[in-house]
Amino acid sequence: MEAAEFDYIVVGAGSAGCVVANRLSADPSVRVCLVEAGGSDNSLRVKVPAGILSLYGNPNYDYCFVGVPQPELNNRRIPVNRGKALGGSSSINSMVYIRGAAEDYDEWARLGCAGWAYRDVLPVFRKLERNLLGQDPRYHGSDGELLVDSPRDPNELSSMFVKAGKNAGLPANADFNAESQFGLGIYNVTQDRGQRFSSFSAFMRPVLHRRNLTLLSECEVIDLAVAQGRATGLRVQHDGQQKTLSASREIVLSAGAINSPKILMASGIGPAAELRQIGIAPLLDLPGVGKNLQDHVDGMITVRSRSTRTLGLSIANLPRMAAAPFQYFARRKGMLTTNYVEAGGFAKTRHANGLPDIQFHFVPGYRSHRGRLIEYGHGYAIHTCVLRPKSVGEIKLSRDGSRRDVLIDHRFFTHEDDAMVLVEGIKIARRIFASPEFDAVRGKEMLPGKDVRGDDEILAYLRAEALTVYHPVGTCKMGTDDMAVVDPATLKVRGVDGLRVADASVMPKLIGGNTNAPSMMIGQKVSEMILGSGRSGGK
Repeated sequence: MEAAEFDYIVVGAGSAGCVVANRLSADPSVRVCLVEAGGSDNSLRVKVPAGILSLYGNPNYDYCFVGVPQPELNNRRIPVNRGKALGGSSSINSMVYIRGAAEDYDEWARLGCAGWAYRDVLPVFRKLERNLLGQDPRYHGSDGELLVDSPRDPNELSSMFVKAGKNAGLPANADFNAESQFGLGIYNVTQDRGQRFSSFSAFMRPVLHRRNLTLLSECEVIDLAVAQGRATGLRVQHDGQQKTLSASREIVLSAGAINSPKILMASGIGPAAELRQIGIAPLLDLPGVGKNLQDHVDGMITVRSRSTRTLGLSIANLPRMAAAPFQYFARRKGMLTTNYVEAGGFAKTRHANGLPDIQFHFVPGYRSHRGRLIEYGHGYAIHTCVLRPKSVGEIKLSRDGSRRDVLIDHRFFTHEDDAMVLVEGIKIARRIFASPEFDAVRGKEMLPGKDVRGDDEILAYLRAEALTVYHPVGTCKMGTDDMAVVDPATLKVRGVDGLRVADASVMPKLIGGNTNAPSMMIGQKVSEMILGSGRSGGK
């Protein structure tokens, strides 16, 4: 078995991990290793925004997790797409730049996470951001590495959607990351001149020349090495053989809300009784590992339209499709620039308690009523998700003895409030689509269908069709209660020295919005914690 020694090892080259590896390796006196299970992101499928359709469910870029049967969703198993490549999920996501509401972070602070209130995290978001739109400097940064722009060539239906919001009492909102999220607008995106700009693009690719930085891709973590209460290294599978990577200072798990708890449990760190049941000797009884899983449950309305003003695969659209590659590579314009969810926004149902409780992702193209990624024809669709779900699930290791397979149980709709909110959200989405703005492209509602009108009928539809928008969080939550896994002040794993977690799994509650940017913020925060501890210098 080969061995290699470093000062710091960061597990996961995703949204948070790339930030951590960048910041730690800025000190040339320390040796930093970034470990990623996935491979290269150097593909047009990743770089060209419209290539996203070829990434979901593709095992070259996606872990292709599938959850356990959900009793409240007709025992369906829900796909859980997570990025498996340099950049992690920021290399397969829709590139939407959303931070969540200020109140989300203030709630974290009220839950015992001092130092994580909005006033604490806003400067961190600003530090990371290079806003190309000239947006309000009170909320946006201009000197960071992460490029934030608007879509290069949004489809005309995206603007139509924003205008149609008036029909549902939703104003236009030009900046969801400023004073208020409420309303509809064109989303900001993490792109560089119409090309995907992942966390790897922003924080790692520019510093790969650093001699003290080692990047190991296609390197799967088996478990942690822990000696006398201290994490000392990793066992990994790399280049067809098992290796040991040693960390003289610290290991930072940034493998995401699925894989970070998986690695802990595979190492004997987690709920002791559950680990014994699957044949793992508990090293540390930490009952919160894998618990507190939260995600945005989502319902869709999809409409078929004859209008070729929408994105679509059709004979009538062949000239536009044929021109798309030339438009993209010559001017970064045309169909290939779309991230498919160019517009969206935030609304309040009658159940809302002050803040918006639903989010929209509008698609100016036909979303298959049969679950296909690509469907012939034209149309448009709107995804509606529950922003702050009350249903809480968990992640466990399976009983197959591999220590690698996970059981993902969202427990969607186990709290009836989530179902009630999503039913109301579908009604609001329909009011938007009923606006005269859509008259010129109006077509047949395929899902839920015009006959699905009452609350019970809409709920039955959601039980049959609802999915997720892939924002899992919370499975290694920070806090001060008995179920907390990490200390909010340090993100250190309770009871283990030399080990921290820094990714969406540390969120105590799911934020109201997309989780890519908040994960980067968490990566920056833990970097400052480590650097501030005075341990980043020489040995």
